[in-house]
Amino acid sequence: MRADLTSKTDGPGFAPGSVVLAGAGPGGADLLTLGALRALQAADVVIHDRLVSAEVVALARAGAEVIAAGKEGYGPSWAQDDICALMVARALAGLRVLRLKGGDPAIFGRLDEEIEALEAAGIPFRVLPGVTAASAAAASLGRSLTRRARNSELRLVTGHDLKGYAEQDWRALARPGEVAAIYMGARAARFLQGRLLMHGADPATPVTAVANAAHPGERQVAARLGDLAETLAQAELAGPVMLLLGIAPRGAEAPAPALPEIGVKELTL
Repeated sequence: MRADLTSKTDGPGFAPGSVVLAGAGPGGADLLTLGALRALQAADVVIHDRLVSAEVVALARAGAEVIAAGKEGYGPSWAQDDICALMVARALAGLRVLRLKGGDPAIFGRLDEEIEALEAAGIPFRVLPGVTAASAAAASLGRSLTRRARNSELRLVTGHDLKGYAEQDWRALARPGEVAAIYMGARAARFLQGRLLMHGADPATPVTAVANAAHPGERQVAARLGDLAETLAQAELAGPVMLLLGIAPRGAEAPAPALPEIGVKELTL
């Protein structure tokens, strides 16, 4: 059931007993959407994943219950069923529930599973998109994800799925000029490198790794497909890493430029 979250006076509302599933963007509050900010300042409960920054979480209204429900590969994680059950329980108790995810919830964010749980319980919901990590990483590089005469398509792929390393259309990805944003690709770097080279990719194809895109500690590392795994191992990148296949940086390992501080006024729903 889609929520009717409309207020006659000031735009989108947030009804008690409903859920907003929102993207927090990849890092600082400057990339948070106005809708997500409004939801943060109205929610009774904020359930956020580990990629949502402390800066964004701090914007939750005073008195809100804030629950870190993180998922992390090869580490302690919340089970998806437990997250869904928590959302449902809090909403059935008549609370405004914000499920806040890093990036965009519709891109490798298990959004459908959470929507299905809410629909099964008859809970109204609304989805607010966010800035995805691929866009933030390309912006930090000063590059475009699409360019005339270079690529007529853009692929968003994941390095991992439920079965382990994710299989892709390697022959298509190996074509000259192809561009792909590879989420969760750092641990799968050797697998990706091998599959692409096996299907005819040029070893000189540029691959840029952006760790912690749009965070103060962002790092950019330039590689070529032929030495991708070795380059990333030497770089010892920490945090979430986005691999941009087919895109070279304007300045590898350059620190992200400081952004001006923005004042955030409290917004009323």
